[in-house]
Amino acid sequence: MSIAAVPRGAHLTRRLIQLYVGLALYGASSALLVRAGLGLEPWGVLHQGLAERTGLSIGVVSIIVGAAVLLLWIPLRQRPGLGTVSNVFAVGIAMDGTLALVPDVHGLVAQIAVLVAGVVVNGVATGLYIAARFGPGPRDGLMTGLHLRTGRSVRLVRTLIEVAVVVTGFLLGGSLGVGTVLYALAIGPLAQFFLRVFAVGGEPAGKGTGAGGKRTGAGGKGAVAPAPGDGDTAVTARTPEQAILPQ
Repeated sequence: MSIAAVPRGAHLTRRLIQLYVGLALYGASSALLVRAGLGLEPWGVLHQGLAERTGLSIGVVSIIVGAAVLLLWIPLRQRPGLGTVSNVFAVGIAMDGTLALVPDVHGLVAQIAVLVAGVVVNGVATGLYIAARFGPGPRDGLMTGLHLRTGRSVRLVRTLIEVAVVVTGFLLGGSLGVGTVLYALAIGPLAQFFLRVFAVGGEPAGKGTGAGGKRTGAGGKGAVAPAPGDGDTAVTARTPEQAILPQ
């Protein structure tokens, strides 16, 4: 597994700023969901469950899990970018930092407000770091890597991974609730909107381009035949940027 070269060219400074602001906000948004106490995003449920069992902070657990998932890229022959490696560390650090600054929230009204703020900020963060185009997060690349290697649809692979993550996290003591459902329903539309807002160079990230910046299509290089029973009439090799969004 080699690290993809950092892209150069116009808007590089803006893209770097977007990347690290986005990753910091992603960690902060995950911390807000923890403080809301109404349920976490799928991977957050796992991180919290592991934190409960190990005594480590949830941010440190996030870093360890991210690094472990990144190792799974090796047999999948995925190539991480600057954003991939940065994601492993920046999100966990920002999460622990936010938890240290934001106190516990009491009262249902306050909890709902913090929950909604966390989900919206997560959408903003997702749009920022994906539109920067420095590579997907470790968990997103795992989805697309399995999609490409198995020929199964992104929808199926994503669903199976996240169900396994949520169930495992819940059994370990992670928080599953209305916040988990709200996140699942809202993150797709929010991320799609903010991808357009923060797109660099006039084209939304993940639209019609592969991981190396080349266009892909149903009849072009990178197309993957649909697996029987998946319900897709045609499955194109989606970019990691596309895979993070619900299909």
